[in-house]
Amino acid sequence: MFADLHLHSRYSDGTYEPGQLVAEARRHGLGVIALTDHDTVEGCAPAAAACAAAGLEFVPGTELTAEKDGHELHILGYYIDVEHQPLLAEIRRFQAVRQDRIREIVARLNRLQVPLQAEEVFALANCRAPGRPHVARALVRAGLCGTLDEAFERFLKQNRPAWVPKFKMSAARAIELVHQAGGVAVMAHPGLNHSDELIPEMVGAGLDGLECFHTKHSTAMAEHYLELADQYHLLVTGGSDCHGLSKGRPLIGTIRLHYEHVVALRQRAVQRRAAAGLPPPPRPT
Repeated sequence: MFADLHLHSRYSDGTYEPGQLVAEARRHGLGVIALTDHDTVEGCAPAAAACAAAGLEFVPGTELTAEKDGHELHILGYYIDVEHQPLLAEIRRFQAVRQDRIREIVARLNRLQVPLQAEEVFALANCRAPGRPHVARALVRAGLCGTLDEAFERFLKQNRPAWVPKFKMSAARAIELVHQAGGVAVMAHPGLNHSDELIPEMVGAGLDGLECFHTKHSTAMAEHYLELADQYHLLVTGGSDCHGLSKGRPLIGTIRLHYEHVVALRQRAVQRRAAAGLPPPPRPT
């Protein structure tokens, strides 16, 4: 049995409904999926229900934007308690910051004589954690850009005129939040971070694992991070980072993580939940 432990839905910056993700997972022969939307857990309940109906194992998760020594890092939280109130309170704060960021991006576009309204972006996003891909899609829908790539190249990429930096918590705080919610903290796509030197400090802060397998990791990169995971006694995860059609093509099915890694992840989650005073995650059926 194989897993994809890095998927996004329309509850953040993906385009698939959770049920569509589950259908695609079945079509690609996957037995386990994790939903890891940015700064939200809204999609976990519908994804869990769809997985139960389809006979797939579900891992609730999220992806938190963090920073360490000037490097942006993403922390995946697996098997988190999606009703954990301190985590939800922090997520609501992140979501408010995301919404304010959209308003500032749109204000900068307006100063460039691009007549887009923030309400158009929020209506298209239809979620609590909007991001730049929603602005790009709104620009295309309004006929103000021809493609998503054009929107990013002209306006939304870093150092472009409408780019606004993201709020980032410290990586240590992100790991702490995941642990408080009984979850397992994993560094997402380390090969894209160019900050391997930070991994020992992250391990010291409680990091549980590395996402060794990722769509944008070469075979050599995957082997490198497998070696680091072994060196630092870290769990191994992997996922496609699928966003549906919002980034050009669906990627679900391109990463097929062996089930043994899901078993190890769940075992660590049992330990993390016990330490947080929470019951273990439901057993897979």
